[in-house]
Amino acid sequence: MNRIISPATFSGSLKVPPSKSYLQRAIAIAAMANHAVEIDGYAPSNDVDAAIAIAKNMGSEIEIHQQKIIVKGNFNAANISAIHCGEAGLSARMFAPIVALKEEKVIITGEGSLLHRPMHMIIAALQQLGKTVNSNNGLLPLEISGKLIPQKIKIDASESSQLLTGLLIALPFSKSNSEIEVTQLKSIPYIQMTLDILQQFGINIQHTNYRNFFIEGNQKVQSNNYTVEGDWSGAAFHLVAAAIAGNAELEGLNKNSAQADKAILEALKNAGAKINWISNTSIKTEKEKLNAFDFDATHCPDLFPPLAALAANCNGISKIKGIHRLLHKESNRALSIQSELQKLGINVELKNDEMWIYGGKISEGKIYSHKDHRIAMMGAVLALNAAAPIEIEAAEAVQKSYPTFFEDFNTCQKNRYKGISR
Repeated sequence: MNRIISPATFSGSLKVPPSKSYLQRAIAIAAMANHAVEIDGYAPSNDVDAAIAIAKNMGSEIEIHQQKIIVKGNFNAANISAIHCGEAGLSARMFAPIVALKEEKVIITGEGSLLHRPMHMIIAALQQLGKTVNSNNGLLPLEISGKLIPQKIKIDASESSQLLTGLLIALPFSKSNSEIEVTQLKSIPYIQMTLDILQQFGINIQHTNYRNFFIEGNQKVQSNNYTVEGDWSGAAFHLVAAAIAGNAELEGLNKNSAQADKAILEALKNAGAKINWISNTSIKTEKEKLNAFDFDATHCPDLFPPLAALAANCNGISKIKGIHRLLHKESNRALSIQSELQKLGINVELKNDEMWIYGGKISEGKIYSHKDHRIAMMGAVLALNAAAPIEIEAAEAVQKSYPTFFEDFNTCQKNRYKGISR
């Protein structure tokens, strides 16, 4: 499905969708409870649907009532033979340690880009815990069997923090205590997010500077309900849109959120955008003269696409650090951003671990999402100040995380371009 987005001003108000990162974690934790858990803040997406399907395979009964989801866990009695993670990297890395609590053989598989994403970190961690793991040369599917033995293990988190999230959710439900020593941890805010939500569910984990985690076994879910906060990852695109083409107020965001992508505010301020909190859950962004900025996205790599759209609209050369984190996303996101921006006349250089983006005039054209949801959303933002409409090929990629993105985006597009494409 292709989308054509016209140049326009961007103004109005939007309520942001709930955070899929929090929602997926909440579903996983609720599936381990011995009672029903009500989660307020449900919104469908491919990744969330994958988490729900996995929870059902883990024995949970799930009811969906508009924006609420009720999870009735039955993990201990469930007979789990396989889980399918779709294209959700978080689901694969998060649920693998959870289903590894079972002694019977469980097969983990997925589809699309997930089949090409490395799983060696899962294999190494579970083998340290006594599990037998067979794989397709380090890729999915994984076949996990044997008894899990809680003990001290060591993991390398330089590629992703998602496996650590899975271990932190799983090991409190094991039979005895365990410890995780972590080296080269990236995306620290995502681990703080995991610790926060576990604590809200009554699960306590101690750590020393995010390097050593001490986990008491035989813990139980204490809470009966949980409310999901708004999604900073999706909001980042609308915030950038307002900063480059008008003004907009976004509602439903947590001013004190632990989400990594809240760091978009730092980049916007560095670029010169005007930002005001209206309340603890509502923020307004307005267009000002924008200049090039430097930003380290090592701990928030999902911000690269909206940051790239921002940089294209700034005067000068913006430098974004952390491109080594982009290799194993839905696409090789550094190359995807470079190729699509260059189609629109914006020069992008990849130097060591930095992306240099030369701000300038954005031309009309046709870009390809690479079946990557965030590249599709980036294209919409770039179109606002383009010379004429931009066509986004494979725009349906937004179904992965934000199915209503284009509908929400269109509500704030005003004074649309009405000329003839050149």
